Amino acid sequence: QLRLVESGGGLAQPGGTLRLSCAASGFTLDGYSIGWFRQAPGKKREGVSCLSRSDGITYYTDSVKGRFLISRDNAKNTIYLQMSSLKPEDTAVYYCAALRHDNPQVMCDIPLSDYVGQGTQVSVSA
Repeated sequence: QLRLVESGGGLAQPGGTLRLSCAASGFTLDGYSIGWFRQAPGKKREGVSCLSRSDGITYYTDSVKGRFLISRDNAKNTIYLQMSSLKPEDTAVYYCAALRHDNPQVMCDIPLSDYVGQGTQVSVSA
């Protein structure tokens, strides 16, 4: 069974940090660009950050630049999103995704995925 499973969500205070993880099973991530999407209540799903499958090119949506960091560990078949300086507007369900495509901006702009996880809730509140 091909799956992506997120973990690490929860409640954080403004200015705090969280680290999301996403483990893949049933397929290997090294042939895929990977990314994180999010969807807040009443809003469309948006691409937060994406990382290319081959050359390390990253894409971040403007609202998270300088605060979030995407990474991958192909040996562990896992991807990560380190989130710092969290803001209440970061509150959303976060989804990890994989796409067999070279361009991370294409993946995040639409957003597009071949596989997507079930999501993990991130809430930022005092």
